[in-house]
Amino acid sequence: MFSTRTQWNLTPNSLAVRLAERRRAGLPILDLTESNPTRCGLNYPAGDIVSALTCPQSLMYEPHPKGHPLARQAIVDYYAERHIAIDPSQLILTASTSEAYSYLFRLLVNPGERVLVPRPSYPLFDFLATLSDVGLDSYTLTYDQGWRLDHGSLASILSPLHRAILVVNPNNPTGSFLSQEDRAFLVETCRRNQLALISDEVFSDYGYQPNPCRVETLAGDQNILTFSMNGVSKLLGLPQMKLGWICGSGPPSLIKEALDRLEIIADTYLSVNTPVQVALPAWLAKRGRFQTPILDRLRANREFLLAKMTLSQLCRCLDAEGGWYAVLRVPRTRTEEEWILELLNQEGVLVHPGYFFDFVTEGFLVISLLPPAEIFQTAVSRMLARLEADP
Repeated sequence: MFSTRTQWNLTPNSLAVRLAERRRAGLPILDLTESNPTRCGLNYPAGDIVSALTCPQSLMYEPHPKGHPLARQAIVDYYAERHIAIDPSQLILTASTSEAYSYLFRLLVNPGERVLVPRPSYPLFDFLATLSDVGLDSYTLTYDQGWRLDHGSLASILSPLHRAILVVNPNNPTGSFLSQEDRAFLVETCRRNQLALISDEVFSDYGYQPNPCRVETLAGDQNILTFSMNGVSKLLGLPQMKLGWICGSGPPSLIKEALDRLEIIADTYLSVNTPVQVALPAWLAKRGRFQTPILDRLRANREFLLAKMTLSQLCRCLDAEGGWYAVLRVPRTRTEEEWILELLNQEGVLVHPGYFFDFVTEGFLVISLLPPAEIFQTAVSRMLARLEADP
């Protein structure tokens, strides 16, 4: 009666069961998985957010398949501040980056064909690909005094069925940006194999320190067919506003047809609401007021975490350049499943297991850097005490 693409295992896992039991019992939970910035006590410019939504233009419905001209021009200005020249015609607005993935999979990949994705990375890829009848193959990010893209791993699994390479820049959860060497390798690989390059850049404004050597965006790359994605969910910390975009670039012979086809896909759904599009110019113009509290929180929590980890003999916080998460290497005396249940049951601390992000091996936990300092510091202290006390 139902399609095979929705044949998921809907049975709650052991962590979900235990978490629900703890909540029903009214027991405290120190949540180190919180990724919703609107629940983290951040100092939002509430007046600026609300006033931008009261513009009289929001009352007029004039659908634009690629997105409202005001919104697209605001995004052009955002890239211009980063010294990247984009034309409004290169932009397709979507309701989210998840929807942007869906558009691009439909544009580029026939049922049964495949896309290359990084490992470890975002756990939603499997769902998005399955719903679009797309297969996924994983290339590896390796760690050695920092994360790097394993060029040999990617090259070894390329096949005629692949239609695109997907990168997350910076990666979620490793926090690693592409290097210039990675960029050159990806461009040449895509050019030689006639592949498109899809770059998810939602965390690109959240580098911990400036670094002119890293690649922060692939927007505007003319060498190959490239699609850069971003949106206000992370860029402005406003996931409830539901606005993302695709920036298409590449050789003129390819990009025009790609954007024409994307426009028809977007016109079929017209999913982005008018008030948010009209408000976007005002929000982006003041994005520092949105981003500064988030960056301050990320840096302070990571600084506290690193200070605590220097005292640990058994645990290590892996290097990262940006993003909202920290990756911890923990003793392999227990499985990740056993660790996360132990931390929740004994300390009331909720963390992600590494397998949630498809880490290649056991021995990793992933925590969010967004929680308020008092919650974060208490939770990290309890977590490390429990990890260190393991017999």
